[in-house]
Amino acid sequence: MMGREWRKSSYSGSTGGDCVEVASLGDANAVRDSKNPEGSVLTLDRDAWSAMISQIKQGAYDL
Repeated sequence: MMGREWRKSSYSGSTGGDCVEVASLGDANAVRDSKNPEGSVLTLDRDAWSAMISQIKQGAYDL
């Protein structure tokens, strides 16, 4: 995933806490842990990405 432009949410702040970064891959999106940029990457196609964002907005993953 080198060479991709990774973006971190402005909601993450600058404390270096629990943040994720997102990169567009054209027909998919990738997500990674900002504290471990060389670690695992989750890749979702557009439909799966849209479904996940919708569920997040609905509070499905709130703890």
